[in-house]
Amino acid sequence: MRVAALWFPDWPIQAARLEDEDLPATLAVVEQHRIRVCSAAARNGGVRRGMRVRQAQAVCPELTVIDADPDRDGRMFESIAAGLDDVASSIEVLRPGLIIVDAGAAGRFHGSEDAAVEKLIDAASRRGVDAAVGVADEIATALIAARTGGGGVVPAGGSVGFLAARPVGVLAAEASLHCEATVVESFAQLGVHTLGDLAALPATAVSTRFGAGGLRCHRIARAVADRRVAPELPTTDLSVAVTPEDPIDRVDAAAFAARQLAATLHDRLRAAGLSCLRLRVLAELADGTRLERIWRTREALDESATADRVRWQLDGWLTSGGAGAITSLILDPLETAAPESAGALWRSDGSTGDDARARRVISRVQSSLGTDAVLQPRLVGGRGVAERIDFVPYGEQRDAPATGSWPGRIPGPLPARLGGGPTHPAARVRLIDARAEDVTVTTEALLSSLPYALGWGRHRYRVAAWAGPWPVDGAWWGTDPQRVARLQVVGQSDDETHPRAWLLIWVGGVGRWRVEATYG
Repeated sequence: MRVAALWFPDWPIQAARLEDEDLPATLAVVEQHRIRVCSAAARNGGVRRGMRVRQAQAVCPELTVIDADPDRDGRMFESIAAGLDDVASSIEVLRPGLIIVDAGAAGRFHGSEDAAVEKLIDAASRRGVDAAVGVADEIATALIAARTGGGGVVPAGGSVGFLAARPVGVLAAEASLHCEATVVESFAQLGVHTLGDLAALPATAVSTRFGAGGLRCHRIARAVADRRVAPELPTTDLSVAVTPEDPIDRVDAAAFAARQLAATLHDRLRAAGLSCLRLRVLAELADGTRLERIWRTREALDESATADRVRWQLDGWLTSGGAGAITSLILDPLETAAPESAGALWRSDGSTGDDARARRVISRVQSSLGTDAVLQPRLVGGRGVAERIDFVPYGEQRDAPATGSWPGRIPGPLPARLGGGPTHPAARVRLIDARAEDVTVTTEALLSSLPYALGWGRHRYRVAAWAGPWPVDGAWWGTDPQRVARLQVVGQSDDETHPRAWLLIWVGGVGRWRVEATYG
């Protein structure tokens, strides 16, 4: 497979100028009071992405700022994509400002790959529009080639050598590569400065340290073959269609139809247990003309992202001037896959994970069932096990937990599973010494004798090791004082090949041992 990627640098800037030719050269697009995209003239003046607007205007007083408008970006890009339809049949939009084409098929049609690439560049040419093309064996390599030094053609089989000298930061520069910025920054901090350095690392080491995000970066650096451009069509028809009573000739009506049809499509996908990675939007006009465009993404489209792409596409067709009213609209998922796991909802330290899919899933659950339907654990102070974990509604901010030395706290590692509690009948356990006498906790918070065996229900274990006890005499000033002691015990049954470990709790008022938690 040979892939050509056409990249239009700073597309929101170019789209704004296509819509309004009177805009100055020193221009920036602003979102949430920060610079999202800036022109080359603005960068020469010291403006950078992520800057606050006031800081950027202080650095470059002649800077003109406009609000971000995704609808404008998608609408203006349709005119560019439409011009490429005469050159290649397999055109797929990754995002407004980035297109991929099956260069092999286009090269066979036009006689050579070079001729096809030249025709693509000519078809994308507009006054005031800059574009760069990259050609390679893989989609990711073609995207990097397009963004590197004004574009270039990577010879067949030469992807690994081309990528080896590229800085690792290029993985985070293009959103369509879906490489997490935090992972890429971690590579640089660890001394992995080029994609060649990354490719030289063992895949298992990268996966263990950085998970799926790191493995994705590693596969790109090694130029591993990925999804094809224009793959085989699915055998199951999951397309949805709508035929409005009145033809759609206004943008607001198109936006309503997009939302409605996107919801219907995702209902069908959920029923089939699939997610959409490649979407074809088809529109039939009143004069019988049939328009279509394919959108491709790395991550599965959710309902909102689908509606956005359909709205952008319809907006572009309706405002181009060449299309009439839309009489029928069809959404056809050309490439589907089983949904991936939602990712880590929270980390081991109790902080929230950054996985966007997880946040979207949680938001949907909370909007349907309430904010208390999804709880997030966080570490708080305490001596025991259960009291160290507090559950709060996901996304809710609470005051920082109290800090202290907590005398009598259980040392790590903490148990993996909690029991039913000291009052649960199944938590009763008997600890005896070598003379078959019960081991108790004395008033001096010491064991009455050395533990020898443990009985839990019908099971018997010989004690191999133990640690403690850790006494706690808390809330003695109240009506419900807490006088307990905890003991770590490791034991093994005669018919088992591996030992077991428990955290036992001695409740003073009851005078018996209970299983508070288990290890492993």
